[in-house]
Amino acid sequence: MKRAIVLCLSLAILATAARVPFVSAQNDPSLEAFWTKFKTAVFKSDKTSVAAMSQFPIEMPYGVPAVKASAQLIKRYRQVFNGEAKAAECFGAARPVIDPDNRKRFTVGCKNAAGDEVIVYSFVRTRAGWRFKSLDNINE
Repeated sequence: MKRAIVLCLSLAILATAARVPFVSAQNDPSLEAFWTKFKTAVFKSDKTSVAAMSQFPIEMPYGVPAVKASAQLIKRYRQVFNGEAKAAECFGAARPVIDPDNRKRFTVGCKNAAGDEVIVYSFVRTRAGWRFKSLDNINE
């Protein structure tokens, strides 16, 4: 009986740990500083600053051409940040989610008007620091 209880408790703990979808970004001050700077630039629609904090090419959802350079990002800014989800609204409450398998990557998910998380912005750590790298629409 004791073994069964211990086994059940162990499985419950493992199941809970498996459901934890991210590693906290609070352990990485460089990520926190980058995220604050990046989301502030998006709030202000500071396209030049956003482009400077990006790594090109920026991968886009299926069927959408990649953003290949700063000038293209500035031109396509609305498509990238004001599509199905409004990044300026989303980023206020969104928290970075570090990939537990690769701590040099994090994502930020945004919801559409229906409240479904459909847009995922991905970021990578480069030699120059954190950079915006891709946008995915999970509906496509």
